[in-house]
Amino acid sequence: MIEEQFSTGNSFVHSLDPRVKIIVAILFSVVAAVSSNFLALLPALALSLFLIILGKLSIRKVLYRLLLVNGLILFLWLFLPFTYKGEALFNIGPLVGTTEGVLYASQITVKCNAILLVMIALLSTTSVFTLGHAMSQLCFPDKIIHLFLFTYRYIHVIFQEYHRLINAMKIRCFIPRTNLHTYRSYAYLVGMLLVKSYDRAERIHKAMLCRGFNGRYYTLSRFYVKKGDVLYLSVMLAAILGLVILQWTAIA
Repeated sequence: MIEEQFSTGNSFVHSLDPRVKIIVAILFSVVAAVSSNFLALLPALALSLFLIILGKLSIRKVLYRLLLVNGLILFLWLFLPFTYKGEALFNIGPLVGTTEGVLYASQITVKCNAILLVMIALLSTTSVFTLGHAMSQLCFPDKIIHLFLFTYRYIHVIFQEYHRLINAMKIRCFIPRTNLHTYRSYAYLVGMLLVKSYDRAERIHKAMLCRGFNGRYYTLSRFYVKKGDVLYLSVMLAAILGLVILQWTAIA
């Protein structure tokens, strides 16, 4: 199974009702995604960092996850400043970096990091199956919940199948090179992985039908809203509303 490193703990964030976490995470992500001014984006980033501290999460593990995402964002910094039209800011040989391009790349960087930090602080501090229960009680579509849970449940199975196929290739003395045989072998590997995944999905579906599965997600546990949940939700809604006001003020 995929390791859930942040799902256990004794912080205030861990004790929150998962439905409250989902609501706050969605609202914050939407507001942060549509914001375009640093007057709103920087407080959003500060708020996400505060939630990380409040959740008592390992800074080293959080930074590792940020490093993976910012590795992709780095590619934006290699292209956006030189392809976005605007006033020239600096030159690197024939390439001209614009002020607007740098600001746009900065906005994307702050947005992505703020949203990711909130997701880590709120959603990663809850187990996946508990999130599925909470999504069900928030009336999320059943198909989305099924897709979410089955992806989590069986992605490691597909990964194990991938390693089994790789080991089979190594036993047959396969050595990857930059030639047509290597490309063809990897294409066969991907094809076999897709075929085996489809075959397993068919068997799982038939097994579920034999057990009376009718497309509904049933839960045996119920969540109860506590005073702390109400207080947290009120404070976060006020903070998110503040971000909206800051963005609206900046636009005006």
